[in-house]
Amino acid sequence: MNYVYLLRCGDGSLYCGWTTDLEARVEQHSLGRGAKYTRSRLPVKLVWYETYEDRHEALSREWHIKHMNREQKLKLISGAAEGKTVPDRE
Repeated sequence: MNYVYLLRCGDGSLYCGWTTDLEARVEQHSLGRGAKYTRSRLPVKLVWYETYEDRHEALSREWHIKHMNREQKLKLISGAAEGKTVPDRE
């Protein structure tokens, strides 16, 4: 399975990524071993993801999300578009 995901960083910014193991990748980001962008913006929280069978489709979707503006990304998170919003457990 392929996942495209959005993290909310400690500074309020949003980070989009792709992985085949969502739980492990989010843990890497949380421990400061993820992307350079998220390392300096801890803590991070998974706020949204989509699943894909096809790697190419996932990478294409990641590219499109990375080119969205903040408002468009927030619509994804709010459930205004398809995908899974991760409930806030705090």
